[in-house]
Amino acid sequence: MTQPVTHGWSIDVEDWFHILEYDRAPDPAAWRRLERRVQIGTERMLDALDLRGVKATFFVLGWIAEVAPDLVAEIARHFKWRGPIGVGFPGVIHGSHVLTSANLHPRFIGCDAGKLFAKATRCRVTLTNDAAAAALAEMRFGAGRGFQGKVLLLTLGTGIGSSLCYHGTVVPCEFGHLPLRGKSAERFVSSSARKRRGLSWADWGHELGDYVHTLERMLWPELIIIGGGVSAKSRKFFKFVKPRARMVPAKFLNEAGIVGAALAVQPGR
Repeated sequence: MTQPVTHGWSIDVEDWFHILEYDRAPDPAAWRRLERRVQIGTERMLDALDLRGVKATFFVLGWIAEVAPDLVAEIARHFKWRGPIGVGFPGVIHGSHVLTSANLHPRFIGCDAGKLFAKATRCRVTLTNDAAAAALAEMRFGAGRGFQGKVLLLTLGTGIGSSLCYHGTVVPCEFGHLPLRGKSAERFVSSSARKRRGLSWADWGHELGDYVHTLERMLWPELIIIGGGVSAKSRKFFKFVKPRARMVPAKFLNEAGIVGAALAVQPGR
């Protein structure tokens, strides 16, 4: 008889320089020049899980999947996983194809990423936008659970992910690329932009507020959910944003995309 699962373990596969919320975090533009330690760290984690006979859910950062696709395949092979895999990608997704790739390699554009990851893992893959995955999790189990009005979800990280939700339906958007000063808004008000520009939490919060106010005039949301790693520090900047709608941090913080990618595989569950 199969024993019920009483504890779940989720592991983020990132490298040491991906922690954007630390003041000394390297600029994303420099990531490719830095020493990568994720391979050996992941292998040690897999060995430790083996030692205890434990399985886990792995969330692989998109940048890692780009530069080390064999690592994704290694994780799937290690657990002899033959079930479905959910992938949240930071870009416009049509079916299993990637149409934009602002913060990853441009060669992803036009790529059948669903087929690419399926070939690497030999598993069935469901591809979705990463912010849509986060919104799915927050509306099903998180900060938006039970709310039937209009919800705007923003994920603030290397860029800005966005989704609209209404009566439980999630619509992926690309509001991070709303024009601002001749460039995409995420170049100025993403979490990585705060660090790159050396802004205080107050200054960044005010600029983020101007951006949010523009979205409010366009969309009139009743609830705004802020996700991404910076959502764990909401007390440092929420008070400067001053939106019209109620604004809350994502319940799952930076893990919302993990839960949502799993939900996207089996949308009826």
